[in-house]
Amino acid sequence: MPSTSEVETATYADNTACLASDIYPDRASQKLQSQLDKIDQWLSEWRIKYSVSKSKHITFTLRKDNCPTVTMGGKELPSETTVKYLELHLDRRLTWAHHVKNRRKELNFQYHSWNWLIGHQSPLSLNNKLLVYCCVIKPIWTYGIELWGSTSNSNLEILQRFQNIVLRAISGARWFTRNDVIHKYLEIPTIKEEVNKYSKKHKLRLEKHPNILAQRLLTDTNTKRLKRWHILDLDER
Repeated sequence: MPSTSEVETATYADNTACLASDIYPDRASQKLQSQLDKIDQWLSEWRIKYSVSKSKHITFTLRKDNCPTVTMGGKELPSETTVKYLELHLDRRLTWAHHVKNRRKELNFQYHSWNWLIGHQSPLSLNNKLLVYCCVIKPIWTYGIELWGSTSNSNLEILQRFQNIVLRAISGARWFTRNDVIHKYLEIPTIKEEVNKYSKKHKLRLEKHPNILAQRLLTDTNTKRLKRWHILDLDER
């Protein structure tokens, strides 16, 4: 696949993302359009079909204006405020709010589907209930936590409230039992503790990774927007 120094191209399986950045919106779109034209020509030469309807265009910025639209295969790509790449929902301000809300909806659905097995009325043992939660439900929100863990505390609380509900149902705790007591009794980390744990493991993997490009992810650019947590500092959160 064609690549240029002005546009970052990321591929995984049949998913491809192209990222162009510039202080001027029109320049960013020009860079991206040039790359898309090269990719379109390359796909035509190799007779590879792609779906324009599934392709999206998004502007990552704190400003209200969008970058000029781009085309691929003669068709204009729709501009969106959120896009999904590898099951991660990216919003234009990179707050991860949409991703967290989407995960909460999926968690609610899965919890209601498994409530008959892990609820207080289930004859299953406590250890087996926790095993079901940790193996089936928990991975839904831990996926990509090394990235979306930089979201705001209010978004983390959305997931923490869900875990409080599930653990209370699993343990059959009374209404007056504190949530921190339930977590300690069941030996289940809180959401913030999971963010710290996964972030430490992520940094260790990058330090020992044989790929130089992966090691470069440890380079701190010191560009923090709105005093947000950097993904390399989540182990200290």
